[in-house]
Amino acid sequence: MDDDAYCATPAPATTEADAGPPFAECVLCRQPTEHPESTKGATLCPVCTWQEAARSACSG
Repeated sequence: MDDDAYCATPAPATTEADAGPPFAECVLCRQPTEHPESTKGATLCPVCTWQEAARSACSG
């Protein structure tokens, strides 16, 4: 049995910001969003989008 393949270190995972076109910054936390830089308007990252939705849902 070849133990070298079992113990091999996997390649480092790339983040979404490392691949593809440049992404727009979140207007709240400055983290990369899922939107390209050419997106018009206020862009939010997934975390801030979720937090904003929770705020608006609870604001009676």
